[in-house]
Amino acid sequence: MKSGGETVYLYVAPNGSDSWSGRIPMPDQFKTDGPLATLRRALESIRDLKHQQGGTLRQPVTVLIRGGIYFLAEPLVFTPEDSGTRSHPISFAAYPGEEPVISGGRLLTGWVQKVIEGRKLWTTEVPEKSGGKWFFRHLWSNGHRCIRARSPNKGYFKVADVPNVTPETKWDEGQNCFRFFEGDLKAWSTVDDGEIVIMNRWVESRLPITVVKEEEHMVYSSKRSVFRLDPGDLYYVEHVYELMDSPGEWFLDAEKAMLYYIPLAGEEPSSTKVVAPVLSTLVKFEGKPEEDMFVENLVFKGLKFAHTEWYFQEDSDSNRPEVGGFPQAAIGVPGSVYGEGLRNCLFEECTFAHIGNYALELARGCQNNRVVGCRFYDLGAGGVKIGETLIREAESEQTYGNEVFDCHIHGGGRFFHSAVAIFIGQSYNNRIIQNHIHDFYYTGISIGWTWGYGKSLARGNIVESNHIHHIGVLSDGEGPILSDMGGVYTLGIQPGTIIRLNLIHDVAGFRYGGWGIYFDEGSTNIIAEENIVYNTTHGGFHQHYGRENIIRNNIFAFGREAQIQRSRREQHVSFTFERNIVYWREGSLLTGNVEDLGFIFDHNLYWREGGGEIRFGSLSWEEWREQGMDRNSLITDPLFNAPEEYDFRLKPDSPAFKLGFIARLPCRRI
Repeated sequence: MKSGGETVYLYVAPNGSDSWSGRIPMPDQFKTDGPLATLRRALESIRDLKHQQGGTLRQPVTVLIRGGIYFLAEPLVFTPEDSGTRSHPISFAAYPGEEPVISGGRLLTGWVQKVIEGRKLWTTEVPEKSGGKWFFRHLWSNGHRCIRARSPNKGYFKVADVPNVTPETKWDEGQNCFRFFEGDLKAWSTVDDGEIVIMNRWVESRLPITVVKEEEHMVYSSKRSVFRLDPGDLYYVEHVYELMDSPGEWFLDAEKAMLYYIPLAGEEPSSTKVVAPVLSTLVKFEGKPEEDMFVENLVFKGLKFAHTEWYFQEDSDSNRPEVGGFPQAAIGVPGSVYGEGLRNCLFEECTFAHIGNYALELARGCQNNRVVGCRFYDLGAGGVKIGETLIREAESEQTYGNEVFDCHIHGGGRFFHSAVAIFIGQSYNNRIIQNHIHDFYYTGISIGWTWGYGKSLARGNIVESNHIHHIGVLSDGEGPILSDMGGVYTLGIQPGTIIRLNLIHDVAGFRYGGWGIYFDEGSTNIIAEENIVYNTTHGGFHQHYGRENIIRNNIFAFGREAQIQRSRREQHVSFTFERNIVYWREGSLLTGNVEDLGFIFDHNLYWREGGGEIRFGSLSWEEWREQGMDRNSLITDPLFNAPEEYDFRLKPDSPAFKLGFIARLPCRRI
């Protein structure tokens, strides 16, 4: 190793050996020295170097990792002693031009081709893992997410009836049974290996099947749903052997330890790499922020993290193991890369893919970290979680100052459908900037975890210049399956939080609640400005309840049911709506509880394509203005460049400029 201020380089490679020095990138001609074989040994080598230097690094250290898959037997754990310094950081980076994959899975081999009951299948025996039988719920073939045998293959069944529900049943009381329509479910021989995945309100519930009574059209589960089930709720059934009928589907017989798989076209056992997950956590940062001991000044660049899964546990965050889900945002699902007490670290140009849980979680006491230019896709849950649901009193244990910049986060909620792309809980002064977010069944960016006007740490968060689209409904037309969502969603008192210069479109709710910007319970002191929101099912902007928010200089266009909604009347100013352009062709302009006029509207421009009367709730334009609203506003064509093509640039002679509208908008897709 070099010393004396120069960077120390270590190398890790699939053809390396942990008995070698790790000082050269490939084995020497005598096979007596070369790269290390594991990241764990590289970490130990850095610890040895620090010990030799009296406990403090005297130069930067870079671990260059050669391309290939590194299957972990257990998570890679970093503690405060593994920290770098600001002047001498420790980096784990991809070797130039190569892609190392840090995998929590295991390669499945020994495939045998068989014809069983007319189906051409591959089968293999599943080995045991440490601790007993290996049961998994995700499978990838050549990087393609395989499908647990399910029905229907496309689309969803609908709940016929819920016998145990009465008019007195509360909306948040779940059930463990419901009635299905004729022919949807059967008492298959492997039905008790299956799960009902049912969508209700804004969550999914995963309900292990105990019995199907065909004559009664009833299905029963060992768990209950998160919320009260309703007729018409969507669901599907998965992991039943008899339902395996399409290429890419699979079934794991836990008792026989036998895996069955229908290959995709062109796949051959000799050349197909099939990986199943073993670990839930790939990398864990174990700082001790309560003792002011942090894991810090680490850099991860160009690495790919893959092949994890997580399922409900007795000690899960929900504390309700009898319930098949979480109350919102799949909140109890942890990150595959998980940090506590992580500070001043960087994830740059990394990839998180083929993940069964959330990808990256910056939990308790994670401060001033950056996630830059990373890609997140094929996610069982969501992308990035920042902060906790708990309010920590000590600043050292609070999470703040983190940044997610220029990341591409898409294809989430593959298993936990209610997960979000970026979650910020009780956390402040974070920056979510210039990201591309799309194809989630639920919300894009969610900020806050306080319902109402109680104490909240979610303040000063900046959400700027993001492109958020196909939320609820996916790019391929799948969905919507959930309700009550937003491109950007907020909760609680949030002074200093600003949502600006975002492009948000194609947001769709199933029963209700496909909104672009959604200020939910208690949202207060938030600014939403200079955004473009279009193609929503239920409105560009909705405030459930809150106070003194500012919505200004936005364009809201092409809501289906409505454009603007305010739901709860309160004895204060809910929001100020000024210098906005609202442009639509169907649905109402303003809906909800608006008769008390507990808001301020002025200097806005409204235009409805094709003409027709414009009403503000029950009030005409004249009546609305007589009540003091929009006295300096206009009903006129804003003169967009090409609204039919979603080009909302304003022509030079637009009347919006006379109202003080500022055209510094994300008028083109990011």
